[in-house]
Order: sequence, then structure tokens, then C-alpha cells
Amino acid sequence: MSSQAVRSICVFCGSSPGALPDYIESAQALGGVLAQHGIGLVYGGASVGVMGALADAVLAAGGKAVGVIPRALWEREVAHTGLTELHVVESMHQRKSRMAELADGFIALPGGIGTMEELFEVWTWAQLGMHRKPCGLLDVAGYYEPLITFLDHMVQQQFLREPHRSFLLLDQDPQALVERFEHYSAPPVPQWIDRAQT
Repeated sequence: MSSQAVRSICVFCGSSPGALPDYIESAQALGGVLAQHGIGLVYGGASVGVMGALADAVLAAGGKAVGVIPRALWEREVAHTGLTELHVVESMHQRKSRMAELADGFIALPGGIGTMEELFEVWTWAQLGMHRKPCGLLDVAGYYEPLITFLDHMVQQQFLREPHRSFLLLDQDPQALVERFEHYSAPPVPQWIDRAQT
């Protein structure tokens, strides 16, 4: 299947800055790359941590940043007030659904369990054939190396099929990862699902 136009990318990332300055710097770099390529940002709508740095970088570079935030967080005043658009939803489930609807692909920057949960859900949707959008990791300062090792272990232990493993792109460079998204074609896989490997 030929690649589809990437107009917006959903980025999952932490609401804290993390332990290294690399995390904020990589978010800023990715934001600049998205704006340069004319790709809109879809993200969780917060003004803090890696999330805030990413949105600020997109906006500073003249790009479009769309946030989706649950009402409970919006009421706690953590929402970014300078976004192109801010969607306030009623639940975390609605947040993830709305972000997926608005995006043509998904990237995970460093983050916590919320970031992992969001990434694994959209990756699972790809495995189930619910979408054919690219999913990727921006590996900053080796943050995702232990996860990649574990995913390869899952393949070796036959709980994850190699074609499904290949859905998840990995790069250390924001520019290279975005370019891979722009030229992405979902690999052909069997339509049937082995229940033991989901």
C-alpha cells in the first residue's frame, strides 16, 4: 500500500521534564521539525513538562498545535492557553479517541506510564488492522533501549510476531523519524489474528 499524506502527528510524552535536559531539548527539536514540514501537532494539551516544551516549540516555529485534555485536568489549570485549538473532553478514553481521530501517525517521546499506555494502545490498534498509521519512538539519550530489548524478547518468546514488531519505528533523530513517517507504507500482514499473540 502506498504511503498516505501526513498532515498531523500525535505525540505522546511526559507532563514532567524528566531527569535530563535532553528530553526537553529533543521535544523542542521535534516541534521545530513538525512545523518545518508543515505537519500539525496533536498532543495532550498540557502546558508543563515535555508536553509544554513540545507545543511551545511548534508554535514558536509557526506551526499548528492542537491539544486534547480531560476536563479534570483543564480545571486544574494545567492546560496550555496559547494553542491553535484546545479540545476539552470528559474522560481519558475520549481524549485518546479524539487524538487518534485527529492524527495521521503517532510518536512517543520519553514519558511515564501514561505515555506507554497511549503508545501501546495505538500500536495494538495497528496490529488489529484498525488503522494503518505509523507508530514510532523517538529514542532520546537511550531512554527506550530497555523497552526495545524487551520487545525483541517478546518476539523471541513468540508472544509478538515480527511483522507486528516492525510496525513500531525507532529513531534517535527527529528529522529522520518524521521523514520515515512521510514515506511510511504499512507492511502487509495476515488479516487474521492469533489470539495467543495479542
